[in-house]
Amino acid sequence: MSTVQHEVDERTNLISSNKFELLLFRLGVDTVNERSELFGINVFKVREIVAMPEITAVAGALPHNLGVVNLRGQIIPVIDLPSVVGRTPKSGLNIMLVTEFARSTQGFAVESVEEIVRLDWSHVLSAESSAAGGLVTSIARLDGDAEDTRLAQVLDVEQILRQIAPKGNKDVDSETIGAKLKMKPGSVIMAADDSAVARGLIGQALDAIGAPYIMSKTGKECWDKLQVMQAGAVAEGKDLRDKVALVLTDLEMPEMDGFTLTRNIKQDDRFKGLPVIIHSSLSGTTNEDHVRSVGADAYVAKFVAEELAATIREVIAN
Repeated sequence: MSTVQHEVDERTNLISSNKFELLLFRLGVDTVNERSELFGINVFKVREIVAMPEITAVAGALPHNLGVVNLRGQIIPVIDLPSVVGRTPKSGLNIMLVTEFARSTQGFAVESVEEIVRLDWSHVLSAESSAAGGLVTSIARLDGDAEDTRLAQVLDVEQILRQIAPKGNKDVDSETIGAKLKMKPGSVIMAADDSAVARGLIGQALDAIGAPYIMSKTGKECWDKLQVMQAGAVAEGKDLRDKVALVLTDLEMPEMDGFTLTRNIKQDDRFKGLPVIIHSSLSGTTNEDHVRSVGADAYVAKFVAEELAATIREVIAN
């Protein structure tokens, strides 16, 4: 485990080139075939990995909440990840993954940690319709295009947190989000996010400020749609900015990540001047440095609708 922790510390500084690093772990066996499958989470979300500390049970806790731990003076809620996805650990909940995600810190209890693998996003396929109750965003082919490649399920942490703590996830309040957005008639916002929960919240925010949008599930899907929009603008003798006001993108997405999508836009003369806002749960100075390095116009952490709306207004006004 200490080797894996060292790799987490060392590799969170990796500058993205449509690659990412996936921490692989096991949660136990499923009730159907008694197999122990591999699951994964982006290394950027993981602050540290520790042996399971003593947990204090909290009275009236919601299902899947084991309680809280005191980690160097910080009280952290601990989530029983195997129970969330319907797995039974054979050797117990031995490891806690401490994650920083969407402005919060939490621990995920797992059975074991395996390794960290570096993957190209092109080897990660969208899997919203897969099992685990919609808790899996994508399936990673760990050995690339090999016929007998190992597979890992990449968990949708946004969905998990929303499912286990629904009261902690506010929907968009149209009363507090502010004034309607002023856009060119006929223009839209192009948005991309691989999480169904995030797409729903983004859509609510954009609806609340009166911004028409086109939503995509991956960076590649957004890139392809953007090229179609650009070709249509040329055919109509218009500028792309007459059709697209800005691009709003997540960072973690199958097939093409937000870093690569942003870089593609900013390095292509056809899209000169098209603003890009990165909207991600991957917060911290390292990721914000990466955002600046690929030329994004703004960064806003998930998910506060008022902040997202304010950032969109500011970028469009400029």
